[in-house]
Amino acid sequence: MDIHSEKILILDFGSQYTQLIARRLRELGVYCEIHPCTAKAEAIRAFRPRGVVLSGGPASVLAEGSPRCDRVVFELGVPVLGICYGLQVFAAELGGRVDQAAHREFGPATIEVKATSPLFQGLPATLDVWMSHGDRVEALPPGFEPIAATASAPYAAVEDRARRFYGVQFHPEVVHTPRGKDVLRNFAYGVCGCSGTWSMRGYAEAAVEQIRAQVKDGHVICALSGGVDSAVAALLVHRAIGDRLRCIFVDNGVLRAGERQQVEDVFGAMFHLPLVTVDASRRFLGALAGVTDPERKRKIIGHEFIAVFEQEVERLAAHGARAKFLVQGTLYPDVIESVSFRGPSATIKSHHNVGGLPEKMNLSLVEPLRELFKDEVRQLGLELGLPEAIVRRQPFPGPGLAIRVLGEVTEERLAVLRRADTIVQEEVRAAGLYEKLWQGFAVLLPVRSVGVMGDERTYESTCAIRAVESTDGMTGDWARLPYDLLARLSSRIINEVRGINRVVYDISSKPPATIEWE
Repeated sequence: MDIHSEKILILDFGSQYTQLIARRLRELGVYCEIHPCTAKAEAIRAFRPRGVVLSGGPASVLAEGSPRCDRVVFELGVPVLGICYGLQVFAAELGGRVDQAAHREFGPATIEVKATSPLFQGLPATLDVWMSHGDRVEALPPGFEPIAATASAPYAAVEDRARRFYGVQFHPEVVHTPRGKDVLRNFAYGVCGCSGTWSMRGYAEAAVEQIRAQVKDGHVICALSGGVDSAVAALLVHRAIGDRLRCIFVDNGVLRAGERQQVEDVFGAMFHLPLVTVDASRRFLGALAGVTDPERKRKIIGHEFIAVFEQEVERLAAHGARAKFLVQGTLYPDVIESVSFRGPSATIKSHHNVGGLPEKMNLSLVEPLRELFKDEVRQLGLELGLPEAIVRRQPFPGPGLAIRVLGEVTEERLAVLRRADTIVQEEVRAAGLYEKLWQGFAVLLPVRSVGVMGDERTYESTCAIRAVESTDGMTGDWARLPYDLLARLSSRIINEVRGINRVVYDISSKPPATIEWE
């Protein structure tokens, strides 16, 4: 999808920070994409970038077989910025010299700007930066000049202004380089000539046109979960093709309190999406009866969902709405992970998408969000008029409450958990912490303990509260909720939820624990 004429290409050499480069440029209103450093010359030319960024990476350019990019990058006639390993690639490819650093730099450092340069326009003469390198450039390629240095790195930043080639030994994309975003702004605006006008409104308009071109007069189905990804994808497709979209919402019996009603109210009554609700709760709970193994729970729910979805699609086809396309809420991090060059993640997580449906049902995918990060999807949702309650909703696992009821899943245990979880949601929101948490929820444990209520002995279940702070769900730390909030949660759950007489708080970080208990 050609979203914008002003595009920057990021070539990924495997750095754990590569996605951050894209995030910072997107925040500046500059459209960019991450491609592997092994991208072929024809693909690089076809992208037609305004500029190219060479990311950092874990390898050493001194090692045999270390990654390089096609030399066409230096022949396009557009600006190039090399970051850390990317700077060393510059030196190695263009006639400089790289050696092991006598003093490796990992962590905070201060650079001194030695010369006037577009890269440091408007910035002070000294800058706090984040270093992470064991090699360093010892001799610059012809045409390059140093523009910043540290005590141990004489070429902390360099330029060949005639060719508009720039390199920095530090990482401007990380928060530990406080003015790093300004460096990237200078490169994107001042050097590449980008205007910073890329926006979610423009994305929505372009996405609608692309959907129309792809679908033509065909019919499309969407598995609507009520989460922000499927919701925004469905709204875009509906805006493009109207009632040739059919949204299917499956009530699997392991939803949170009020979730089905919210989906029907928002997407059916408010947005008038063609919505079909399938009540399959008894089918799912029947299949889960007696099952305690977490992986079996997940597989059963996935299998049953596909079966129910297939049946509903066939029913719609029998009434003249045979679909050729399936909407899928694939996000850009999923795409990046699938093409990442030796990056931290190797494969797309299976729970992000409706696994198996395209192969089993011979449907072509419509993925209108595949160029967006999660926060951009939320912005787009607001642009499309989606209520804050949906846009800001915390992630919810595909298997639902089935993996928060530890042990066997029954209607009775689900009812207990729903009441406890409703209290958690109410109190966290009342404390103004809902949007600060990645996730906050209740877990019903298969543990009973002795308690006393009034003058009577009780022997009832234990509820665990889990609250996690994270930016992407890949890692997370347990949230330091205020003691008075924890006290209210414990008091309300024990007093209001029959069947629970003990509340505990999970203080495990990820890793080594996971966010969900199962």
